[in-house]
Amino acid sequence: MNIREDVEHREELTLSKYAALSKNSLGRDRYEEECDIRTVYQRDRDRILHSKAFRRLKHKTQVFLAPEGDHYRTRLTHTLEVAQIARTIAKALRLNEDLAEAIALGHDLGHTPFGHSGEDVLNEVCSHGFAHYEQSVRIVEFIEKSGLGLNLTKEVRNGILNHRTSGNPATLEGHVVRLSDKIAYINHDIDDSIRAHILEEKDIPGEYSDILGHSVRERLNNLVHGVIEESIDKPEISMNKEKYKAMMGLRTWLFKKVYHNEVPKSQEGKAKAMVKSLFDYYMCHSDKLPDEYIFFIKELNQDRELVVCDYIAGMTDLYAIEKFKDLFVPKSWDVY
Repeated sequence: MNIREDVEHREELTLSKYAALSKNSLGRDRYEEECDIRTVYQRDRDRILHSKAFRRLKHKTQVFLAPEGDHYRTRLTHTLEVAQIARTIAKALRLNEDLAEAIALGHDLGHTPFGHSGEDVLNEVCSHGFAHYEQSVRIVEFIEKSGLGLNLTKEVRNGILNHRTSGNPATLEGHVVRLSDKIAYINHDIDDSIRAHILEEKDIPGEYSDILGHSVRERLNNLVHGVIEESIDKPEISMNKEKYKAMMGLRTWLFKKVYHNEVPKSQEGKAKAMVKSLFDYYMCHSDKLPDEYIFFIKELNQDRELVVCDYIAGMTDLYAIEKFKDLFVPKSWDVY
């Protein structure tokens, strides 16, 4: 028995009967020899961590567009917080932590520069539409490794696709990530908003704070407990009804108070105009795309609109700004 087989055996002995066992995975689209050390979900986690798309999350907006300061969340730090919460819940419920972590690490790979502002523009201008969760799957199935993708397991890809509010993941681990995503962003967006002086802790309505707590620490603790206590040894993942109602109410309040606030949205119009300009330019000049994307169109017969979206969605905030300057902002001319 090698190390991987020993891990799989211990999963059978220790995990919940509702957990997704690594040995029972539905597998990958392309056959691969098993690793002698890592389970299939551990390999998926590692592939996501080493992907180019994951590294680019470091410079992609979470809520605040190009914030001044090192302590605001980016799409990368959000992803890491989701993974931490998901592992905590999965471990307490005796679910497969590695599967939960892999889904969490991959769930936002398809996000555009400038957060949901960039996503909204691509959804408007592309005839196929655009959604970050679908783009995340396209990245791991196709874009990474020059059209080969990461060849992840079906369970991880399903969890990535279904992490959105209306999603219905096929595994309990996927459901854990779906809730962990909300728990993470609701709390860290409050934390960042307080740091940005958009709101104060005392501004949070008592109908929510009296139930969930009066600090980020208290809210995280209460929400995580709310999931664990309601889901332990059950075939479904849910949250205490009172806490869930308070969490969703707080989410709605955040949309009014923070997400639509003029401070984080002050540059949104400019960001949207940049993304649209980049899309229009590359639709007219697809020959100016990087070689890898030209290869997708000419050799792999990919739709030009999709490939242009692939390129723009993959940009970091800073890269998109620099590319816009390069294409549309006149440069000074030195005759010497």
